Amino acid sequence: MLDSDDLLTQAHALDAADPLRDFRDRFVPLDGGDVVAYFDGNSLGRPALATAERMDRFIRGQWGQRLIRGWFDGWFDWPGQLGDRLGRVALGADPGQVVVADSTTVLLYKLARAAVDARPGRREIVLDTDNFPTDRYVLEGIAAERGLRLRWIDTDPAAGVTAEQVTRAVGPDTALVVFSHVAYRSGYIADAEAITRTAHDAGALVLWDLSHAVGCVPVHLDAWNADFAVGCTYKYLNGGPGSPAFGYVNQRLQDHVRQPIQGWMGHRDPLAMGPGYQPSPGIRGMISGTPPILAMLPLLTGLDMLEEAGMDAVRAKSLRLTDYALELAGAWLLGHDVRLASPRSPECRGGHITLCRNDFREINDELWQRGVLPDFRAPDGIRIGLAPLSTGFRDVHRGLSVLAELVARR
Repeated sequence: MLDSDDLLTQAHALDAADPLRDFRDRFVPLDGGDVVAYFDGNSLGRPALATAERMDRFIRGQWGQRLIRGWFDGWFDWPGQLGDRLGRVALGADPGQVVVADSTTVLLYKLARAAVDARPGRREIVLDTDNFPTDRYVLEGIAAERGLRLRWIDTDPAAGVTAEQVTRAVGPDTALVVFSHVAYRSGYIADAEAITRTAHDAGALVLWDLSHAVGCVPVHLDAWNADFAVGCTYKYLNGGPGSPAFGYVNQRLQDHVRQPIQGWMGHRDPLAMGPGYQPSPGIRGMISGTPPILAMLPLLTGLDMLEEAGMDAVRAKSLRLTDYALELAGAWLLGHDVRLASPRSPECRGGHITLCRNDFREINDELWQRGVLPDFRAPDGIRIGLAPLSTGFRDVHRGLSVLAELVARR
């Protein structure tokens, strides 16, 4: 095992060899502030310098000068255009299947409702006990609305749902299964292709939550033969707080499902303003209200950087970052009442690792006071979220050395 000096030397060498190192200079700098290390890119990505410039140009130009004419300059089409680009760059989805709109919660509701209504006579939704709270809450509400049952899979919080568990849970009464591709707590990557195939064999539809995967872990929705997917854009895509979510509906389902929130923007002719709702064909039928145009601008910058870097290179750096974090944790933390609650195997690990100890709630508060910003997940986990484009290896060393110091004091 390397000593502390060797570990710091290793960080310098990894930074020097990093093919994506120049991207770190494209974010609003932390110099002069109180941040020592930012470990929460899996909750909120950092803003890019180009985002501020893009928003200023848009406000002074398109909005400021074109005014209402901007809608006829193309704003109406942004949800589908950004969706197509996101599908190509990060989701493995052909055009016409992804739309950018709403929040993750709203899109999750719309797609899950559409899915269960497309399986009349089937009475169960399968989900896991450790999925993100929004997913569980929304599905509880849909089950109550539609008179359905929830079938829970008990998952290990240090891991995630497996294809074998799904095989045992689904059956002829299953309408829909909903899981996260990357578990929000542990970072475990589910075998999406195998789980989707298992659900389809039972005649069920599948909805994937990609919030902790998109922009960090390669996603292949079309190759998986996925039915539906949702995800946020404010984590690894750097869309900013409250940035719009995305929804995916496989082309083969678009003529057979109907979402429940019938708004004017999802109408076949939004400007007709006539009586009666006629859903727009294709993915546009998943839209409800006015697209959040201003909030889409940072996503454009995030997609620019992600496309330039390439998903394979982003994934490779993500694994190097988490490998290095695991090496530091092994040298400084594990064995001091700290345990790892994430997969060690690279192919099963997303973009963050979780470390647990019974006093980590208090230690997380101390970390924030010292300028190290991870996040805490009850009951005892600190997540180390390492965004590949904005995080360097010396950042990892600085932040985890502070955590090690606080643990040693106790």
